[in-house]
Amino acid sequence: MNNKKALITGISGQETSDSWLKLVNKGYEVHGVIRRNSQMSKGTVELLPEQYRDKITIHFGDVTDAPFIEETVKKIAPDELYHLAAQSFVGYSFKNPSATYDVNIGGTLNVANAVKDHSPNTKLYFAATSELYGQPETTPQNEDTVFRPRSPYAISKLAGYWTVKVYRESYKLFMCNGILFNHESEVRGPEFVTRKIAMKVAAMAKGDDTPLVVGNLDARKDWGYAEDYVYGMWLMLQQKEASDYVLSTGEMHTVRDFINEAFESINKKIDWKGKALNETGIDKENNRIVVKVSPEFYRPLESDNYMGDYSKAKRILGWKPKVLFKDLVKKMVMSDLNTEKF
Repeated sequence: MNNKKALITGISGQETSDSWLKLVNKGYEVHGVIRRNSQMSKGTVELLPEQYRDKITIHFGDVTDAPFIEETVKKIAPDELYHLAAQSFVGYSFKNPSATYDVNIGGTLNVANAVKDHSPNTKLYFAATSELYGQPETTPQNEDTVFRPRSPYAISKLAGYWTVKVYRESYKLFMCNGILFNHESEVRGPEFVTRKIAMKVAAMAKGDDTPLVVGNLDARKDWGYAEDYVYGMWLMLQQKEASDYVLSTGEMHTVRDFINEAFESINKKIDWKGKALNETGIDKENNRIVVKVSPEFYRPLESDNYMGDYSKAKRILGWKPKVLFKDLVKKMVMSDLNTEKF
């Protein structure tokens, strides 16, 4: 029987859904950190079946609170620590870079210091991001591709990446950076374009006749499924030596592609007319505008041209994605279509 302990910061995020149930099933003692809130809500943890939910110990606190993080890590002394807590919305990072830096830089430093000072045998996973690459000139991107961040979010994550790398090398700690390309799920936050599309298309299938409004249709991303990526995180911490890994699908698609697939999943075809801000998506069946573009949803600096090379993870971890683009989009739309909120 496994008697390992795992601590997950940001456990209420999208990676929680069903992904962390595997740790419970493996016999882990699972602890999660959730930011304090007036309702004491546990976020997506509340979506888990009761028999699993009751096996996860929740600690309400904030990663920016150094004494709280120190005490939590010291008390639990986890075998594995998955640091996922972050301000993760790129658009918001332009509006509030200070809060983004506080959480993503300060919070990560607090976690790294807590491990170094109070639990040096803990294996740490840090959630880095493909946004580190900015607007890459070479495709695909791997662990050796030059980082050129183009948002406060990406800058903050680069600081976290280097903190982990320097602490690993300086103090001989087991700390890994996961350079994860976009990974989505049925419980992705509605502020993210993929979930926004899925929810709107599902609503249209239920009779909503207002159009979907998005930003840059030509933005190109490598989208995978969160559950696959959580398995990759776990594999990183099962190795004898710590290292950094890219997790991706090796496929690149535009936002327009995502919209096309979403409508395909409810048996609708889209015609595209116009260009840039004047481009619209037309439902072929009734010649109705169902997609519009707004400058409100453009980033001050676009970051795209993303396609990851996960060959290192495949070679060393034995990892590869199971859910690819078409199935990912369909999963998300069908999940929203089957909810009762529409």
